[in-house]
Amino acid sequence: MIAVLQKVKTCRVLHKETQEEIAHIGKGLLVFLGIKKGDNEDKVIALTNKIPRLRLFEDQDKKMNLSLLDVGGEVLVVSQFTLYGDTSKGNRPSFSHAEEKERAKVLYERFTHHLRYQGIPTQTGIFGAHLLVIIENDGPVTLILEE
Repeated sequence: MIAVLQKVKTCRVLHKETQEEIAHIGKGLLVFLGIKKGDNEDKVIALTNKIPRLRLFEDQDKKMNLSLLDVGGEVLVVSQFTLYGDTSKGNRPSFSHAEEKERAKVLYERFTHHLRYQGIPTQTGIFGAHLLVIIENDGPVTLILEE
């Protein structure tokens, strides 16, 4: 399981075809979540326990000492199977390492559930849909977490 985190001032997700806004957060983290074959609930729990506690937000001295929990930030989770794209052979990515859609959706939903259970305001895109993600990066700060 891989999570690409971007610290944002704001972030919106729109449905590509209709331009309808699906989700919107203020200060917080955008999480692009990739799920590979063999991922399980233990990996979900490990990532969702770590993300809210990462010290990515500035304190009064402009040092990254505050967590999502400390600043009352929000999370927007967007599924992204392309994080497991393999380009080692040829020019067209292979997604054979990405988990099958039905199983990936279950883990994606568990991921968002675990964040919400911890009191983190959590929004989501639409699993498997073609989306537009509008990001106002803060920093920019981008981290890659892998379990």
